[in-house]
Amino acid sequence: MLRGLVRIRNLQGGSRPVLATRLAALVAALALGTTAARADSYPDKPIRLVVPYAAGGAVDIVARSVGQRMSQLLKQPIIVDNRPGASTNIGMDYVAKAPADGYTIMMASNSLATNAALFNKLSFNPTTDFAPVARIGEASLVVVVPAKSPFKSLKDLVAQAKAQPGKLNYASAGNGSSGHLAGEMLKDTAGIDVLHVPYKGGAPAITDLIGERITFMPINPLEVVSHIKAGTLRPLAVASAQHSAQLPNVPTAKEEGLPNFTASVWWGLVAPAKTPAHVIRQLNAAANTALADPEVKKQLGQLGVTIVSGTPEQFGQFVKTETTTWNNVIRKAGITAD
Repeated sequence: MLRGLVRIRNLQGGSRPVLATRLAALVAALALGTTAARADSYPDKPIRLVVPYAAGGAVDIVARSVGQRMSQLLKQPIIVDNRPGASTNIGMDYVAKAPADGYTIMMASNSLATNAALFNKLSFNPTTDFAPVARIGEASLVVVVPAKSPFKSLKDLVAQAKAQPGKLNYASAGNGSSGHLAGEMLKDTAGIDVLHVPYKGGAPAITDLIGERITFMPINPLEVVSHIKAGTLRPLAVASAQHSAQLPNVPTAKEEGLPNFTASVWWGLVAPAKTPAHVIRQLNAAANTALADPEVKKQLGQLGVTIVSGTPEQFGQFVKTETTTWNNVIRKAGITAD
């Protein structure tokens, strides 16, 4: 090759295109080799797993459990980076603007499907700025009432709400939260009029519910199982067509006559848009293998999480369906989080 280059260098006229062609071929070969080497070497440094919630919450616990096993499989540390605030928009903005190289990923939840409709202005686009990696799991919401409540079933609650429009109320962790949206879905599917009382977080709302200042609350079961076991709260129904593994004796909304009342909290991994396909595949494979690990299954099961694995495409379709469902609820109820 070197002799050829020297020979062409000393020729004139029509031989120069030959040199250009050979140089182009050499550059292309080097580029392909570099790309292949990078594909084979991923990951070759720690991966940042952004959690757009505070440490210690359900999303954080799920992220750490799955992330720890994934780090063992990928043979690189996965560092959990909690970036809470602004209804997860701070963390989502950070990931949306991160390099699309597979070294920044995020444990997303319901807000990925709802924030575009809840906020008038965002510095990122939840629909186009993220690439789906892997669905992780979900937990159907449960409708709970104080232990001394006269309502023994969801049917009782709905009947009373219809008899006294606007008299009953429900609490949520704040405007636009999963509990708020589930409450509005219940109002729509059951044809009832109840008052929404937003709180700044789930803990104060639960306190007032136990104190009977609130009629009922749709909520993530992870947050109230201890109160249910202690006898301070009574579950009326899970917002699902299937029974909850954590609350097997609690009837479903379908059994209570409301088959269209389905609401859950869910989790899944996403990466910045345009992350290379081979990186997405590696992360997806690691996530699915982690979810099949007995210890991870045990940890998530204790939290009441139903594991849901699958392909990036399946997770992407799920997010699209959730976005459509909840955007309809948000617009119909006129909900804003601004």
